[in-house]
Amino acid sequence: MPALFLDPGSLSRELLLEKSIITADDTGELVENWVEIASVWAQIEPMESGLRILGEQGLPEITHRITLRMRSDIASTMRLRKGLRIFQILTLHDPDDSGRYLVCRVREESR
Repeated sequence: MPALFLDPGSLSRELLLEKSIITADDTGELVENWVEIASVWAQIEPMESGLRILGEQGLPEITHRITLRMRSDIASTMRLRKGLRIFQILTLHDPDDSGRYLVCRVREESR
């Protein structure tokens, strides 16, 4: 497969990479908190959205594709944030197996 051509200048949006930390509050109830792991530069591309139905279950819709430099510490349990915009990572992959870039397909969370 040929190498992916990506202009590094297109990675012009600064996003915060966050991961979920589950802790117990004073009453013993579990609480999810998001902590910042890193600041990353990325390209954000809107994609078509839609809900796919599998049986009786709706599968998450992919709303954006976010491309960033390769990181080994990122997982689909994390999210990216730009100000008040939250992007939940659904899938991630190396588009050309070169180890240079990471493409995340995400769903923008509504608040």
